[in-house]
Amino acid sequence: NPMIQVQNLQKKFGHVNAVKDLSFTVQAGEVLGFLGPNGAGKTTTMRMITGFLRPDGGRVRIFDHDIQSQPLTAKAMLGYLPEGAPAYGDMTVWTFLDFIARMRGFHRAEKKRRIERVIGLLELASVAHRPLEQLSKGFKRRAGLAQAIIHQPPALILDEPTDGLDPNQKHQVRQLIRSLAEDSLVIVSTHILEEVTAVCSRALIIARGQMVFDGTPAELMRRSRYHGAVTVVFKRPPAQTDLHSLPGVARVEPDARQPERVTLLPEPGAILYASVQSWLLENPAEVVEVSVEPGRLDEVFRRLTIQETLATSSD
Repeated sequence: NPMIQVQNLQKKFGHVNAVKDLSFTVQAGEVLGFLGPNGAGKTTTMRMITGFLRPDGGRVRIFDHDIQSQPLTAKAMLGYLPEGAPAYGDMTVWTFLDFIARMRGFHRAEKKRRIERVIGLLELASVAHRPLEQLSKGFKRRAGLAQAIIHQPPALILDEPTDGLDPNQKHQVRQLIRSLAEDSLVIVSTHILEEVTAVCSRALIIARGQMVFDGTPAELMRRSRYHGAVTVVFKRPPAQTDLHSLPGVARVEPDARQPERVTLLPEPGAILYASVQSWLLENPAEVVEVSVEPGRLDEVFRRLTIQETLATSSD
């Protein structure tokens, strides 16, 4: 059975439909990337899933417990890192985690063990006795993640977990998320596209409060116009008309900043690599590099969240 069920969720703020009839499920072991541009309704949805915001319509069930009618039971199964990771600024990291552990029902040796565990996982030992208000954004974010996992919940809801982290810290947190997914389901709300391929087994994209995609990262990449495109770096670029004539080529795109770099976009269903290889063998063009593109996330994301939603709005 689905561990998290979101059914026909709706939320309005005044005349703005922040979330419109949104439904999806999440299974154990999944890392769901919940994506969308700023203002798409991601944080609103996260707040409704975790019970911090009451929906205008629809329902959320956490391990078969309704988040509105059985809030304590449902929330006990969740770990939640909210946007901005709000905390008590005058508390040190240790006292903050001690407070959270006690609220989760842990005492004495077990409480200490759990605090030490998350401090180790998030590498917070160097700031454990400093007030939260004195920490950098990155350390505050890591302290917020520590409180979310201190009770080892079966479901984790993480809103922008790598926000404010440097590249090394992002890598560390992504590794942690992958390891946590072995025992928990994880929902990662983000607008950072690289999170999809870095940690997610599934991607769900919303725009203007509506779902526009639900599938694996590989399926998302296949939606890109550049999926299967062949990029060739020449020593001297040939005439574009020669490349346009290749079987299966829909479009030829020279790189404006690097004219010798040319990308050939395929017609739907066409496999270009063999055609390009044959052409290169038959023509004297000197080639530096040939590569096949898996797709471009930024292009397909932009198309899904802008062009298709605009088309829907105008219908």
